[in-house]
Amino acid sequence: MKKKINTKSTVGFFAFVAILIFCAYVLFHGISVGVYDIGNIKENMHYGLDLTGGVNVVLQAKPTKGKKLTDSKMEGTVSALKNRVDSLGVSEATVIRQGSNRIRVQIPSIQNQQEALDLIGRTAQLKFVGPDNKTILTGVHVTDSKAVTQKTSSGVEQPVVTLKFDSQGKKAFAEATQKYIGQQITIKLDDEVISSPTVNQAITDGEAVIEGSSDMDEAGNLASLIRGGALPVKLTTVQASTVGPTLGANSLDQSIFAGAIGVAAVLVFMLVFYRGLGIIADLALLVFVMLDLVVMSLMNVTLTLPGIAGMILTIGMAVDANVIIFERIKEESRNMGQSLASSVNAGFKNAMRSIIDSNVTTLIAGFVLFFMGTGSAQGFALTLIVGIILSMFTAVLVTRQLVKLFLNTNLIQNPKFYGI
Repeated sequence: MKKKINTKSTVGFFAFVAILIFCAYVLFHGISVGVYDIGNIKENMHYGLDLTGGVNVVLQAKPTKGKKLTDSKMEGTVSALKNRVDSLGVSEATVIRQGSNRIRVQIPSIQNQQEALDLIGRTAQLKFVGPDNKTILTGVHVTDSKAVTQKTSSGVEQPVVTLKFDSQGKKAFAEATQKYIGQQITIKLDDEVISSPTVNQAITDGEAVIEGSSDMDEAGNLASLIRGGALPVKLTTVQASTVGPTLGANSLDQSIFAGAIGVAAVLVFMLVFYRGLGIIADLALLVFVMLDLVVMSLMNVTLTLPGIAGMILTIGMAVDANVIIFERIKEESRNMGQSLASSVNAGFKNAMRSIIDSNVTTLIAGFVLFFMGTGSAQGFALTLIVGIILSMFTAVLVTRQLVKLFLNTNLIQNPKFYGI
């Protein structure tokens, strides 16, 4: 006896399809609601310099004669370079330390690339300037700076920044603090004011304390900037490359095209081999793709070519989970002679262990690559990890609910339609 069509389930299934199509349109094309622009993932995503063009520079720090290159000085240099790059007004720039004496600077979407090279290649200039705008001393005379906590007269712990000067700096600072009691001494890094402490008393022992930091993070950042400005090193460029905006744009367009071909090929494969179940798998795959893009955008991930490769790879892995589930469903139906609904329940249940095992082993490899790799390798690992987690969600939950919802509509009961 032919079952009657379940109107409620039918409406629910086609409502899901309609909502999915609408969300896809908003995600890829965007819509305007009043003064707000919503969607258009291509415009909202952050891209690396291999996709947008920009500057990639590797700098090597060399200490001056008689002075060692310490970790604290390298960290201070990194902070100074970050501050310098921020002044260019670009976003998604990265400044990372490599090894014991090298720093890599990547600045995407920069228009004047030569200006960027000149700016990040200069030696940091730290100056202590008096209220009369005269330079008291420079960073060369600062031997150390740290963020510590200090008790006030009322017994309350507060974050402060300590300063230590060499003999010449000690003398110059003593004279200045005696002269400018009650006035401010401005500390500038590359002509940008980073602090303006008030002189409370004459300081003659070569050690000073800067108060007024709101927390240890702010104090630590100030200390890093001062150490970076005080670093008696010469930064030499050992590698510099630029990617033109035209080449970057072409790479982005080609990557999107390649991704679209990959997704289309997977969709067709599932339709040919699994028919009705393939249609449902394709819908779940579209949900996965949209979720993956939204999560990447919300996480402010800087997308690079290796990152796009990781995303395309996880599309295949998402379908792989569906293939395992559908094959289990077919086995249950053939071997056990169960009804279609029973075969679906048993197939999902029996496929879970294989899906979890295969994805967990790949996740372990992804985490190892993320925490031990650098640069592009980390970008690939991050997109891989996020994609695997989302693919397990869509394969196990979304696909299962869609299959049940479609079966409940009673629109098609012929097992051949489901590839069985």
